[in-house]
Amino acid sequence: MSAPVPSRFRIVPRDVAVRRRGTSLLLGLAWLASLGAVWLVASHTAAPRLAQADAARVRAEQALQAAQAEARTLRQRESTLARSDQISRAANAEVQDALAERDEEIAALRADVAFYERLVGSTSQRKGLSVHVAEFAPEAGGTWRYQIMLTQTLNRGAISQGQMRFSVEGVRDGKLAAVQWDELHQQRGAPGQTYSFRYFQQLDGNVMLPHGFTPQRVKVTLNGEDAAVEQAFDWKTATAAGGK
Repeated sequence: MSAPVPSRFRIVPRDVAVRRRGTSLLLGLAWLASLGAVWLVASHTAAPRLAQADAARVRAEQALQAAQAEARTLRQRESTLARSDQISRAANAEVQDALAERDEEIAALRADVAFYERLVGSTSQRKGLSVHVAEFAPEAGGTWRYQIMLTQTLNRGAISQGQMRFSVEGVRDGKLAAVQWDELHQQRGAPGQTYSFRYFQQLDGNVMLPHGFTPQRVKVTLNGEDAAVEQAFDWKTATAAGGK
């Protein structure tokens, strides 16, 4: 005889099933309640943290803005100071240049005063219009720079006026020759150099000597209203004084 086949259905008493469903419902409600409690706890816990985080973010943004504003102020101040320093340096350089020019002017005036004292000193001899010194110095390009000092100490109240010219005597092509004022300036009818002074005056300029000419002497001529003067100077002496 074969064994009976077990049934797939199980008969459960009604009151037991009801109790089981009630228990399941209670468990579900308890689970939902626990979830709600967890959410409430998490909300209460997270809310202050979020508020703190927002406050920290706001403070950080404010600090960043303040730092950026300070950086802009510092950059502007640096630019202003740099510009001020540049202006100060430029002004200082101008002052130094002006002081150097004034020192040169003072030195020149002192030299003029010393020369004048020697010129009109108690032991010096009174002279009318004359050429005190003639100096020549070579320049780049073949020209010659001259400085001729005129003096007058005989009449202290008079003003000497007129024109100065000079010629250079020497040897050209094996013969004695004189290079006149026009040829020295490479200009026909070149005007003389005007002078007007009470005690002394220095005349400056430059001239060109012809190629192959060997200078030996310079002759200076002064043509004024009340005087005509001609004086000669040795070229070597004139160039030695001009090259010092």
